[in-house]
Order: sequence, then structure tokens, then C-alpha cells
Amino acid sequence: MLELSILGFLAEQPLHGYELKERIKALSGHVRPVSDGALYPAITRLVTAGKLDQHTEPGASAAPRRILSLTDTGREDLLERLRHPKRAEITDHVRFNTVLAFLRHLPDRQEQAAVLRRRLEFLETPSSFFYDGGKPVRAEASGDLFREGMLRVARATGEAERAWLKEAVERLERAG
Repeated sequence: MLELSILGFLAEQPLHGYELKERIKALSGHVRPVSDGALYPAITRLVTAGKLDQHTEPGASAAPRRILSLTDTGREDLLERLRHPKRAEITDHVRFNTVLAFLRHLPDRQEQAAVLRRRLEFLETPSSFFYDGGKPVRAEASGDLFREGMLRVARATGEAERAWLKEAVERLERAG
């Protein structure tokens, strides 16, 4: 997800490392903070792979800043990652939000809709945080105030997300 975030933000504009880190932090928030120990090696890998370009500009009041920009190879990689997100990027809510944050860069509306349909299919599969005898436990049957709350909130957000996904797919299919 870190590399997708880097490619996605740099598809919008060149940035220096600190700006990039702040944008990634704002996107993933406290759920998945990004450390310098993860960010800068990822940037180095992408530069080495020819997906990012870097140059130095004078700093505002301090040392020169390394400015990063997306290469054509990087843009192709970003589009491929958006066309074919990994399963975890569909099933994990935070990772899927990262895909959503950059899905607009994918120019084909049908390809955008296909990604949303994958998420919708995942959400329509019955599941729960808790099981009893192999069957999902419903909030009302949990017998635990706190698990009930957890399940009710998950059900409400799942319903809202499914409704939005259906609407978005319909809009994309009409536009395409």
C-alpha cells in the first residue's frame, strides 16, 4: 500500500519526501502510520526501478530538498496496480480506501467499475467478527453489549458502503 500511495500522490504532482509523508499519513491516519524507515527505502526501490525521478531544489530556509516525480514507467505501474488490486486491497477497508483515493487516475470507467464490483462482491459475502458453530453471530444474538455494538456499527457501515458502491458502479457504467 505504501508504494501505491507514493505513486498515487506523485501522479498528482511532484513532491518532496516530507510532503509525501504528510499526505500518506493524512490518508492512512493513525491506523497505519508511515515511518521514515519504511518510506525512504520504498522511494529508493521505486527510483531504482525507474518509476520515480528525483532532483534537488534549494530549500526554503535550510538544506536542499529532494523533489520526487512520477516517470512514465511509474504511471504505468500505478495504472496496473489500480486495474488489478491485490485481494488484500479489496478485502481490507483501509487498503481499499487507498485504492479509492487514486482510482480516478484510471482513465477507463469500466475498469474503475470492475474494481468497485470486486469490493461489492466481497462485502456481499456473509461474514462476521464472531462465529458460533461455523455461522456468523448476529449483533442481536451476541449476548455481549460491546460485541453487539461492534457488530451493529460494522453492519451499518457495510450497508452504507454497499449502497454507495452500487450507485457508483451504476454511474460509471452509464458514463462509460
